[in-house]
Amino acid sequence: MTKFDVSKTTISRKSFIATAGASLAVAAMGLAGCGSKSGTNADKPKELTKVTLCLDYTPNTNHTGIYVAQSKNFFADEGLEVEIVQPAENSCEAMVGSGQAQLGVSYQDYLASSLSQAEPFPLTAIAAIIQHNTSGIMSRAEDGITSAKGMENHTYATWNIPVEQATIKQVVTADGGDFSKVKMVPYETDDEVAGLKANMFDTVWVYEGWAYQNAQIQDYDVNYFSFVSMDQVFDYYTPIFVSNNDYLKDHADQAKAFLRAVKKGYEFAISNPDDAASILLKAVPELDEKLVRASAQFLAGEYQKDASSWGVIDSTRWSRYFGWLNDNNLVENKLDVNSGWTMDYLEAGK
Repeated sequence: MTKFDVSKTTISRKSFIATAGASLAVAAMGLAGCGSKSGTNADKPKELTKVTLCLDYTPNTNHTGIYVAQSKNFFADEGLEVEIVQPAENSCEAMVGSGQAQLGVSYQDYLASSLSQAEPFPLTAIAAIIQHNTSGIMSRAEDGITSAKGMENHTYATWNIPVEQATIKQVVTADGGDFSKVKMVPYETDDEVAGLKANMFDTVWVYEGWAYQNAQIQDYDVNYFSFVSMDQVFDYYTPIFVSNNDYLKDHADQAKAFLRAVKKGYEFAISNPDDAASILLKAVPELDEKLVRASAQFLAGEYQKDASSWGVIDSTRWSRYFGWLNDNNLVENKLDVNSGWTMDYLEAGK
């Protein structure tokens, strides 16, 4: 496998355009220090091939199909023992890029940053976990913010990420608003509903499948509008499965086997959302049961949505978003808009 020095480049969940040269210290930590194991296949047959999958974050309903595939031995049936690890903070892309994990969960915008660096991470997207971007802006219903222009003269909880603020600016401006009138305040909570209740901010970027569902189960009145409803350029892929390029070259059969198994897992989650939620809750009992079940019901209709099969990536949507990043100077070096993804390992029609 080609050596890849993760100490020479970096990527951050809260710093999309990262400064080259900052050390993640991932290589020194080794795989065991990268995060907690979330279990391996029970009752697995002998001589399974072990592969490591690094999550993007703590386990949640974006990952349900993974845990279903593990619980139902779909991975074992394909000859794989999949070790699920949670990343050291902000380092999933670095882990997969360095080969410490063969597979990972990422996002198209984060992958763009990885590919545009002076020393690009050797990563490729191999499947879409959720077919469309399900994120948008949530606010208190009492404030009457029903569109991007309505964000004027209100606070917005920001991560201070260039691509994030460029997105907000574009949707506000396109809606006839003045971006300079949107007051930026620090994003300082992982519970967006609690933040709205405490008046920490008036508007916040959320995922409909999690934070919005959290508001619903709490009977907390909110307004929500999606980015896709404002501009189709923001219908990018989030989240996605990524893999190390050398691994794909040297172990194509394993990558295909992983995708066959995990595809079955997501198809089960689509058809049986409550049962799939139970599997996730058993694997990760600290999750909120009501929220997981509500989220599972919502995502059952989103994993594949209008695509011909789960996992499919559309070239037009992919290149459109990369083009927007290029045009707005949001990447370190210009991207080939058709790069960074492949459908060669996903047997979409099977």
